[in-house]
This record gives sequence, structure tokens and C-alpha cells, in this order.
Amino acid sequence: MVKYIAFQGEPGAYSHQACREARPDYEALPCRTFEDVFEVMAAKKADLALIPIENTTYGRVADIHRLLPGSGLHIVDEAFVRVHINLLALPGATLRDVKKARSMSVLLGQCSEFLRGNGIEGENWSDNAGAARDVAALGDPSIAALASELAGEIYGLDVIARHIEDQSNNTTRFLVMDHHPDHSRRGSHGMMTSFIFQVRNIPAALYKAMGGFATNGINMTKLESYMVGGSFTATQFFAEIEGHPEDAAVARALDELRYFTSRMEIMGVYPADARRQEIALAGE
Repeated sequence: MVKYIAFQGEPGAYSHQACREARPDYEALPCRTFEDVFEVMAAKKADLALIPIENTTYGRVADIHRLLPGSGLHIVDEAFVRVHINLLALPGATLRDVKKARSMSVLLGQCSEFLRGNGIEGENWSDNAGAARDVAALGDPSIAALASELAGEIYGLDVIARHIEDQSNNTTRFLVMDHHPDHSRRGSHGMMTSFIFQVRNIPAALYKAMGGFATNGINMTKLESYMVGGSFTATQFFAEIEGHPEDAAVARALDELRYFTSRMEIMGVYPADARRQEIALAGE
């Protein structure tokens, strides 16, 4: 029986590449938008979803933190995927021929030095793999696309410049989402716990809520805030920590957090990717 993993983008997108790396035994299912990914999951047309959450060069992916809490899905894994940006053009075209390169603004910003150094004008496109598809259909050697090598294979384009990203450690972190939670201890690089919370309306609530993690020696790797419900006062936080909810120190810290919050929900418990430590050290 075929199992499907849904991703946002066209065939050949970096999320498609990530699906192949993270779940090679699943059939990748492309979706137009992130909302479509979650709708496909809600309709049980896919078994898993793979969602990009942040990039080492560009930062966090917009809208994901807003969509995750209401998705009804659970984080069961993370995957760090090295993003190599390539200049793709029609067969026979050369770097000198290229005057414009199409891609999403995210990728244009990640290889701006290369584009500027070669006199190539960046053109914002809705999707990286879609840009490759459209370049292939256009048939103009002066128009290229910035995308993955996989996109080049799918749409019949040549790689005329390989790995042109400005940052040598350019990496995107993806979350693997499932219909059901999996809190079992697994993997060989420790466990991670992700959760959302809203603090109570009392003085220094966030400071007090975070105190439990410090006093219990829990490493918090992420804390991000975003507004909910169209209010300037209702702030929700997305946090990630090292450890398992059943670890004694983690359990104490989460209990203290609950005391100072009006809402707290664990979004996922999953094994840390082997590349997490490598990336952390590279950023120091």
C-alpha cells in the first residue's frame, strides 16, 4: 500500500527533495499552499506532512507558526536539509547568456552576491520549482531559474552554475507531521519537545514561566512569539527544548510553566536530527 507525504510546492521543490531524504519510502504529494497541505492531511489523503519551519540564512518561514496549532497534527520528527541553490537554464545555454533568474524571494536573497557579481537580475516568482518549469516552457536562453538539481532533472534544464548560495552552511529545517503523536524514546541524539503556550495576564508572567527551565537546567533552543485572534494583547509562544516530557527535570519545568499559562499544549516529541549539533557549532 502506497503511503503519501504532503509538501508545499511544485515537483522538484526543496521540500520535495526533503521528502526524498526524510521519508524515501513515501510517495511525495505536492500541494499549492501550506493551507492545502493541512487540508490534505485533514481529509486523510496523506499519511504525513513535511513543513519547512526555518532557514539558517533567511530565518523562520512565515505563517507556519500561525497554522501549526490549529492543524490537529503532531510533530514526530525533524529533518535538516542542506539547501544547494543552482542556476538552471535551457540545454546549451551558458552563464553569459543569462540576464534574468526567476525564483522565490527567499532564494533570491540567499544568492544575491552571485547574481550581482554576474550581472543577473533577480525576478521574484511564486515557486522555485515552478520557476524551473516555466523557464523550460519559455524556451528563452536568457531566462534562468534558481532551484534544486532535482527540479532541473524533472523539467529538462541544465545546471550552468552549481551551489551558488552565499552562505556555505545554508540549511532548512523541516518538521515531519503525523495524525497521531509519538512520544516514544527513539533516535541516538537525544529527544526534543515542542509546545505552544499563552501566559496568564499577570506581571512578569513570561519571566516567571521561563524560570522553571533555567532552574531545572533545561536548554531551550527556540522561543518565538506571534499574535493570535487579531489582538495586540493575546500573544502566543512557540518553544522547543531539549529533553523528553517524562524526564524528571523537564516534567518539573513544564509543571511550573503550566502554573503561569492560560494555555499550554505539547505539539510534538521527537528525536533530534544528527545535524542539529553540527549546525549549532557552525553558527558559533
